[in-house]
Amino acid sequence: MARRGGGAVAGTGQQGRRRGQRAYIGSFTEAGGRGLTVADVDTATGALTPVHATDAVANPSFLALSPAADVLYAVSETAEGAAVAFSLTDPARPEPLGAPVPVRGASPTHLAPAGAHLLTANYGSGSVSALPVRADGGLEEPAVVLPHRGGGPVADRQEGPHTHAVVPDPSGRWVLAVDLGTDSVWTYALDPATGVPRPHGETPLRPGTGPRHLVFHPRGDRAYVLNELESTVTVCRWDASAGALKPVGETPVVPGERPGGNSAAPNFPSAPVVSPDGRFLWVANRGHDTIATLALDASGDALGLRAAVDCGGHWPRDLSAHPGGHLLYAANERSGDVTWFTVEPDTGLPRRAGSIEMPAASCVVFA
Repeated sequence: MARRGGGAVAGTGQQGRRRGQRAYIGSFTEAGGRGLTVADVDTATGALTPVHATDAVANPSFLALSPAADVLYAVSETAEGAAVAFSLTDPARPEPLGAPVPVRGASPTHLAPAGAHLLTANYGSGSVSALPVRADGGLEEPAVVLPHRGGGPVADRQEGPHTHAVVPDPSGRWVLAVDLGTDSVWTYALDPATGVPRPHGETPLRPGTGPRHLVFHPRGDRAYVLNELESTVTVCRWDASAGALKPVGETPVVPGERPGGNSAAPNFPSAPVVSPDGRFLWVANRGHDTIATLALDASGDALGLRAAVDCGGHWPRDLSAHPGGHLLYAANERSGDVTWFTVEPDTGLPRRAGSIEMPAASCVVFA
């Protein structure tokens, strides 16, 4: 288990920066990562300058900001499973708001604030936990843990449920939980009185695809489910009035792939990002070690793979866009770096601009 505390990496940074000028980077402490690293961002070039790091929590593999951006939340991706809140009163030096709180689920991989709760996706146990958020942004033990049931045809990966991501919808009424083990997306309604999620429905996807993550179109009526066990993205229409998700097609995210086919080489897509204008979908590919650019049509239903460029390292676990939409960041876990790219406005193609060493990097978020 990581010790509490932190150390400066290079100075302390400055407070009062504009949105998007500070990055928070998660990493696996068990694999030699620094834990949570704070970096200043040059918004013109994309360059990152680390200013602080803390290993106060083990394996903070995924991070999320509170709606007011004054609290940073992190999973502790361990067998026991926990989540922790960091105060950003000093944005350059996050301070834990108490000890990590058990999520009562194994190996949480993703989290998101939803109303009065913080939700975690617990991969190991195949469940979703809802932790009440205190007035100061700190966390309490789960108000409810919602188990998934089922499995899929890939015996070594789908022997049971494996919830990988939990994503609030743009209307704020629903939460979608993506389950790699059950080949489905589970929809939860947020109770209007308590804010506690309650089961609403389950949308099956094609067996064996292994859905991992989901991202909404900026318009809010389309969702793109990235599949880990096949190199494809499933396009879905989203009806927020009914909480209904409807798959309408699949598109490859690496050249030469076809839905339902066998990949020429092992590849495990990890993270999707939609451009702020809704024209492009970017996907990180682990194994292929690329960032794919897919062009979206005006409806959001049709995607075309435009190109796949080198990710700048090995095993891009996460892909993040700067709030300005002109920069992309790949957290390359196995090569131990974060690489950034400028985005060509007309084509959407990323061009490598630089990188920093970041052992066991897993996630990047901006504030």
